[in-house]
Amino acid sequence: MTAPFVPATAHVRRFLKSSAGGASFLLLASLAGFVLANSPWAAGYRTLTTLPLKFPFLGKRGPDNIAAWVSDGLMTLFFLVVILEIKKEIVSGHLSSLRRVALPLIGAVGGMVVPALTYLLVTWGHPEATSGWAIPVATDAAFTLPIILALGRRVSPGGRAWLMALAIFDDVLGIVVIALFYGSALYWPALLAAVLVTAALIGANRAGIRTLWAYGSGGVLLWTTLLDSGLHPTLAGVITGLCLPAGDARGAAPLDRVSSAVTPFVTWIVLPLFGFMNVGISVAGIKPDMMLEAVPLGIILGLMIGKPVGVFGATLLSIRLKVAMLPAGTSTGMLFGLSLLCGIGFTISLFVANLAFSGSDLMTPAKMGIFTGSALSALSGWLWLRFIPQTVTRPSEEGGFPR
Repeated sequence: MTAPFVPATAHVRRFLKSSAGGASFLLLASLAGFVLANSPWAAGYRTLTTLPLKFPFLGKRGPDNIAAWVSDGLMTLFFLVVILEIKKEIVSGHLSSLRRVALPLIGAVGGMVVPALTYLLVTWGHPEATSGWAIPVATDAAFTLPIILALGRRVSPGGRAWLMALAIFDDVLGIVVIALFYGSALYWPALLAAVLVTAALIGANRAGIRTLWAYGSGGVLLWTTLLDSGLHPTLAGVITGLCLPAGDARGAAPLDRVSSAVTPFVTWIVLPLFGFMNVGISVAGIKPDMMLEAVPLGIILGLMIGKPVGVFGATLLSIRLKVAMLPAGTSTGMLFGLSLLCGIGFTISLFVANLAFSGSDLMTPAKMGIFTGSALSALSGWLWLRFIPQTVTRPSEEGGFPR
């Protein structure tokens, strides 16, 4: 009996809606930037990414070229999508109870502290490298999710939910780090204005206002005030997302409507543009032994060793102390393989590198360290989960993440 015919357009639609589709396009856009930066068209690529685009009414700290608009402007929408996913999980998903929150949160904290300490240890004695300590602390869900989906039944539903929750918490911690450590000197009048706009957004939520233009205009106003406040303007996406009302009985919630509208734009436009603009580094004059210099080596070891050791160690300790429970149907061996995948720190790591080493000669080595560490983490995690036999625990009726 022959299989039913499936039109090619159906396959295309399925691909466009899949996590693998978005990750593939991000990877292709990033590779395109890298190839162009190392081709005869490199000058044209640099001209494109530094094309002036400045609006005087935004002041002297407003974005002044295409690349800056992507990093400081469009990436605000990326952080908005991240926080909306977190809020949905808290309201009705895998983070809806303290027991479910504990394990990935503890793992995320361990996965932040140990990579940062690893980086600082490797770069000890190089004060110019210190500001890059946060580069290896975040996990990129855009790449980890397609990998674990491709592994199919080799990753339990509980393990998959744990990793996604951990990646979400990683992003939150990354946002906090960016806000606290990678802003400029605080300018109190602008900061006060940002606080007032935030209060207005919270008031709109409390008052039950569901009109999207109110939150949209508030978010834009908040972004403009944050430009001069000393905090990074992408924080506007986080605050606006937290203020959007979640679901109730009155139809589609503003949170869901915004998520449905913005997520495809972020997946297919914002992240690929960010990758295209930031991965385009020239390798002319770069030699393999340069990867042993303090900054790239610190990032590579932070991602490849510090990240899985921090995540797996903190998670295992919390289970041993009975603070949290192992995800249903997940073995410690599977947990270790998933912890290896946590070393994929592409998007947020690049974002932090831009903030830490903007205008510095350390930018290119940092990006090379991010690519190498992320690629090796992806490969090692995939090989472990694909070929190492896993002894799967029996699902728990009480704890862990549900199927």
